[in-house]
Formats: sequence, C-alpha cells, structure tokens
Amino acid sequence: MYRERRIARVTILGGGTAGWMTAAALSRSFGDSISITLLESEEIGTVGVGEATIPTIHWFNELIGLNEADFLRATKATFKLGIEFVDWTAPGQRYFHPFGQYGAALPGVAFHHRWLKARADGLDLPLSALSLATRLAVEGRFAKPQGDTRSILSTLGYAYHFDAALYAAYLRKLSEARGVRRIEGKLRDVERHADSGFVTALTTERGERLAADLFIDCSGFRALLIDGAMAEPFEDWSHWLPCDRAVAVPSARTAATTPYTRSTARAAGWQWRIPLQHRTGNGYVYASAQIGDDEAAATLLANLDGEALAAPRFLRFVAGMRRRPWRGNVVAIGLSSGFLEPLESTSIHLIQSGIAKLLTLFPERDCDPALADRFNQLFARDMDGIKDFLILHYHATPGRQDALWRHCQTMSLPPTLQARIAQYRRTGRLMLDSEELFREASWLAVLDGQGIAAEGYNPLADTLDPATNRAQVQQFAQVVARAAPTLPLHDEALAALLEPAA
Repeated sequence: MYRERRIARVTILGGGTAGWMTAAALSRSFGDSISITLLESEEIGTVGVGEATIPTIHWFNELIGLNEADFLRATKATFKLGIEFVDWTAPGQRYFHPFGQYGAALPGVAFHHRWLKARADGLDLPLSALSLATRLAVEGRFAKPQGDTRSILSTLGYAYHFDAALYAAYLRKLSEARGVRRIEGKLRDVERHADSGFVTALTTERGERLAADLFIDCSGFRALLIDGAMAEPFEDWSHWLPCDRAVAVPSARTAATTPYTRSTARAAGWQWRIPLQHRTGNGYVYASAQIGDDEAAATLLANLDGEALAAPRFLRFVAGMRRRPWRGNVVAIGLSSGFLEPLESTSIHLIQSGIAKLLTLFPERDCDPALADRFNQLFARDMDGIKDFLILHYHATPGRQDALWRHCQTMSLPPTLQARIAQYRRTGRLMLDSEELFREASWLAVLDGQGIAAEGYNPLADTLDPATNRAQVQQFAQVVARAAPTLPLHDEALAALLEPAA
C-alpha cells in the first residue's frame, strides 16, 4: 500500500543543460525504480551561455558519477580559478574574484580582519597578495586543492569552463544508458486534473501522450508548464539588473588558455570571455535601452582576441524569478524558474541547486504542499542572495560615467544589500548566513575590488600584537609568492590529466 503512493513516472519537458542534468541526476539516484521520459525537439535551440561554472559543480559531477578526465575530454573543458573583472571600478582598473580563500585559518579572528588590522597598522599589502588562486591565474598556472590544511594548496578552489552543448550531449548519453527514454517532438497540449489542477499528461504534436506523476519543466524561457499551464507569475528585477540582451560569438582559441573567466565592463553592459580547449566563448550582455543590437555586435566583434568562428547570436531575457517554481506536481528547473545573467557563472549552479532540493524533498504522488513550500523558500533564498551579489557589481562602479553605470550608481538598492555594504564599510564584517552560495572570499573580493573600503575591523583583532600580526600576514603573502612559480602552467596541468593511462 505504501509503495503505491510512490512516484513511478517522471516526465521532463525540455533537454539542453537543465533537462539532461535533471535526467542524469534522477536516473543515477533512483535507478530503475522510477521511469523517466524526456521530451525535447532538435528544432528548438538552447541558450547555451552557461559555459563557466563555480566550484559547486564538483558536487553534481560526483553525484552522477562522472570521471573528471572523461568529462574534460568530452566537453572540451578547461580549469577555472575565478573571474577577472576588467574596467568595472573605472576604466583601466582590474581585480580578481578567486575561488578558495584569502589567507589561512589561524586561531581567533577571521584572516581578513587580521589583514585589515595590519593595514591600519601601516602594512601596505593588497588583498590580492593573500590569494594563491589569484597569483596562479595571473601567471597562467593551475593546481588542484589538497586536503592537508598545512599546505598552501588547501586554500585553493576550482571549477571548469566547458562547452554547454557538449556537456548536455554527454549527460544525454549517460542518462539514456541508465534507462531514460528520450522522445523527439514538441509539446502540443497539457492535460490537467479537473479537481487538483495537477498535470496528468503531455501530448506531442505527433499525438504521443506522456502521462506521469511528476513533471519537471526544463523548457527554458518559454516556461511552458510553470507559466503556461500553472500560471505562476514572474517577478521582474530589471529595475536592479537592467541588462536584457546578449550577443554571443565563438572565436578561435589563443595560444595558451587562461585558467579564469574574464568580465570586461563596456559602456552598456559587460563582455565575457570563456576559454575552452577548442575555442573561446565570448558575449556582450547589454541594456537595449542604451545600445542597439548592431552596435552591440560590432562592439563584441571588435574586442575578440581571435578570429570569429560563427555569426553573432542574439538572446533576449529579463532578470527575475518565479517565487513558486514548484506548483502542484510541476517543478521548474533552470531558466523556466528564473534568470540571472551569467556575471558570476551561476546559471549551472542554479540548475544543480534545484536538482539537489528536489532530491532532498522528493515527493510522493500527492506532492505534499509542505514540500513544495520548503523548496520554494530555499529557491527564493538562493535567488535573492545571488541577486544582491550581482547588484553590488553594477552599483559599486564609481569611476564609470556611461548612462547605464550612472543609473546603477544611484539606484535604490535592496535593503539587504544596503545593510551589508554599510556593515562592511563600518566594521569590516561580511554578515553572511550559513546557507549563502557566495562566501566570505567572494564578497570580500568584489567589495574591495570595486572600491568599497572597510573603515574598521573586528575588535578581537586588537588582542593581537601589532608587529606579530603584520609579520604573519606578510609571511602568508611570501608563501604565496614562493609557491606559485613551482606549480605547472594551466595547459600542462590539463594535458597531464587528459593523457590516457599507460
């Protein structure tokens, strides 16, 4: 009797990165105890801007049992130590947002408060000198983290750049091998139960009927189930994040692949550069109120570091989210649930975060509303936190005079972000919740990198002897400087991993 309440059939609407990540995770987690069908059409393109990731990608790849070397080969991936931000604070200035941490975990106060105290006591040392990931990125080097906290390598974190289309194809192959059934076709009709409002089946344009107990909406911006069938409204955040277009073009790879993403501020937005094994991904995210499509494409093409390999491709979007991506027996994952531009490479993270929440809260056939409520609360917390982090980038640009940036410098901020900036300015404290995606090093990198200086620090740091504290902070910077040249260049490290075993 109890087993009769279990979900037996899941249908995923839409392929692409979100659909096949969901299929791979569910098939790996449930095996053959659940029947999984995925409906997609080769005629419908994918957005495909999610080529850069953050370190949470390791959790997902481990969940579905990926071998790292096989994954790197199949997706033409490279390693990523963080993001370089060029011209954001002002033209000609740059800073680096590293993965990993600044300094070392010493007893007492957090290391960045030690640095702030040392600076107040006369030490002229930039924050960047305290990050091995930053130093490696500057030198084009790469190393993986080590678990031994006595090693400087324990302070590192890393993620990947990869070809999103190849990643989806790789996950499709894994999923189909595990029993996922793919149906080629487009959605025609959605059947719903007259009383509960639950979706009962999807019908394709060819007349195939796909009945299921749970439906996952991975239909991208079209949001065919969560919007079209369930009428869940979209919360527009374009008053904070005004960019609503992107133009993307691949270019020929350069001689050496850099182990980081680059984001360069432009007059009407920003340009991304994502190096892969076989090409470089480029795009210009911009506000259509400030620049036309033709001029945006011309700006992008004029700022490539290799020959363009295809015609520019345009995307339209609105920043925002659906407060209830789980309604009834429909769960939206990926772009159907909301969109935040790829400034901090969160697109794929938000897909896997939705999948993780779904696995933790996986329902029975009645789809207990309490589970949906919890999912929606956690999703909103993720989105609101990332939203504030992105807005910080746009707001703290004191040296830029273009209309877009002047608007962002003076716009009204979310109260949560206002409070966080004020607290950091006054006390050097970052005030993070334990569940937040971006941790101390991330907020510290962007706040400091974009000119928001802390005027104080934790009083606990005053219990440290000033000379000893300065010496310890300086010593860590010296360890970073000595360690970096001993580590391999990025392409050498990548080639060593890709070489087949003897």
